[in-house]
Amino acid sequence: MNYIKKIPNFKAANFLIRGPLAIVFILQGLSKLPLDLSDAESFGLPISVWFFVAWGELLSGVGLLIGGLLVTENLNVYGGALTRFCGIVICGIMTGVILMQEPDSIIDVLLYDNFHVMMYCGGLFFALRGNRVYTK
Repeated sequence: MNYIKKIPNFKAANFLIRGPLAIVFILQGLSKLPLDLSDAESFGLPISVWFFVAWGELLSGVGLLIGGLLVTENLNVYGGALTRFCGIVICGIMTGVILMQEPDSIIDVLLYDNFHVMMYCGGLFFALRGNRVYTK
């Protein structure tokens, strides 16, 4: 039992989730730029929704990284709020993506759309947790 207590606490382990999640969202946002009406119409979305999705993906990925870096004693409150906000945006976007596919049931989503479910769970983790991993 004493061996478990000797394992060091690696507080930056959340970057193992934060980094790939942010990179995927940044790349997805960049792939939608420059905004084009034909791209929006191919997904059956108006250009206004396409605008918010593209910029939401890009900025939530960047914000997730920046929020994780704001961990000093004075800035952790802002970093935590930014991380939570970006997590909420990610959950909203992923909810829209999953619902746009019009699945027959939640079982179909869990079995066949695991990438989007994992992205949703990553966003939910940061929406609920924020930067609390850095508190004492």
